[in-house]
Amino acid sequence: MSDGFGMDKLREECGVVALHNHPDAARQAYLALYALQHRGQESAGIATADYQNMWNIKGMGLVSEIFTEDVLQKLPGSLAIGHTRYSTTGDSALLNAQPIRVESTKGLIAIAHNGNLVQLGNIRAQLERDGAVFQTTSDSEIIVQLIAHSRKPTLVEAIAESLSQVEGAFSIVMMMRDRIFAARDPHGFRPLSMGRIRNEDGTEGVVFASETCAFDLLRATYERDVKPGELVMVTRDGVSSVQFSSGTPQTSCIFEHVYFSRPDSRVFGRWVQQSREQMGRRLARESGIPADLVVPVPDSGVTAAIGYAAESGIPFNFGLIRNHYVGRTFIEPEQRVRDFGVKLKLNPVRNLLEGKRIILIDDSIIRGTTSRKIVRMVRGAGAKEVHLRISGPPTISPCYYGVDTPHKRDLIAANASVEEICRYIEADSLAYLSLEGLTEACGGESMGGFCNACYTGNYPTAWVDVEEILPAASAGVSR
Repeated sequence: MSDGFGMDKLREECGVVALHNHPDAARQAYLALYALQHRGQESAGIATADYQNMWNIKGMGLVSEIFTEDVLQKLPGSLAIGHTRYSTTGDSALLNAQPIRVESTKGLIAIAHNGNLVQLGNIRAQLERDGAVFQTTSDSEIIVQLIAHSRKPTLVEAIAESLSQVEGAFSIVMMMRDRIFAARDPHGFRPLSMGRIRNEDGTEGVVFASETCAFDLLRATYERDVKPGELVMVTRDGVSSVQFSSGTPQTSCIFEHVYFSRPDSRVFGRWVQQSREQMGRRLARESGIPADLVVPVPDSGVTAAIGYAAESGIPFNFGLIRNHYVGRTFIEPEQRVRDFGVKLKLNPVRNLLEGKRIILIDDSIIRGTTSRKIVRMVRGAGAKEVHLRISGPPTISPCYYGVDTPHKRDLIAANASVEEICRYIEADSLAYLSLEGLTEACGGESMGGFCNACYTGNYPTAWVDVEEILPAASAGVSR
């Protein structure tokens, strides 16, 4: 049974990793996926190659549950790609777990994808008319089928042509028996970084990952981000790249800095920790009020709360303690306890909260149900006042770029004013960070451009039929 706590948060999309030239590539991919586990906890997979053969193992569950020591030993080779997933397009089933491996006229190809493709109906229908047989319901397989059916003379040209035909968000890694590819969509929605790893024999390997926190675990050195619209190829001869698309305005997902990415990652060229602290500082300047204690909703509100406390001069403390040992499911007690799902994961520190005016910091309010339970919990622990502060603007629109988002009708900020939301969650006051404040906290114009469609409803790509996409977005569809 779902715990209910995570249902009021946007789900992280997915995480990808790729390695070239490492004697134990599978284990390195495993470690990287471990670091990226926060980006998807539904399924995971690793594919490896040794220049002649390819192996692929995937399963449902957490990375540590799937890849035991015995399993890793079944994945030889010095090349690897890996994936950890929430479903955003395609059913939640082992069938759609990645990497997806397809035999084609160009050779055996494995792909792992973070993002969400749109306007695919006509492309899929045409591929099926051309003889393509799809093994999954995932949109990721369409990229491989486009490559397989391309008439371009070289593999790089075929991949570049295929990527230019699809629209939406994609940070992908691909592997053939003897090479690795990495690419980002022209808008640069999702992050993808490139690094170097020094092997024990003195040779050097190349690694790609959704977040740089994975590099730290591998002792790899960050080199640069894969550019929007860039295709990078790594072979025994070295690294080369082509720009398959140019001229598209960059619109990287600003929610990566608000919530998805780990604070210890460098995403879109900027440290997430830095952005979140600035969000908290801006929030204090925009909506500060007298209070006794700043308390984060762990873990997503911690860094912004540190910034809020530093700017306001109000003391910071962990007035809510999170239980990190709760799995994805639990058995409810026979006698139902009100708000049990939240109480299972969070518990108030009564001696810190009792009699205090509390500034409660969180990153977002989606449906509002969890926020109300947390406010009640803090007040029930004796807080005199509870003032909720959100380190982002109101979330008013679904995301179609690889995030599991509810229907607009289920987003409380799309259907109620701030005053109405405040009454619903039973707080003494409620304030959000302004869009201008958020953008400046994340580096402003120096960072290029951001996609803020979840806050504005202004989508950077055109849509054929939004209603056709909505059911998938609400069902839990991701990479």
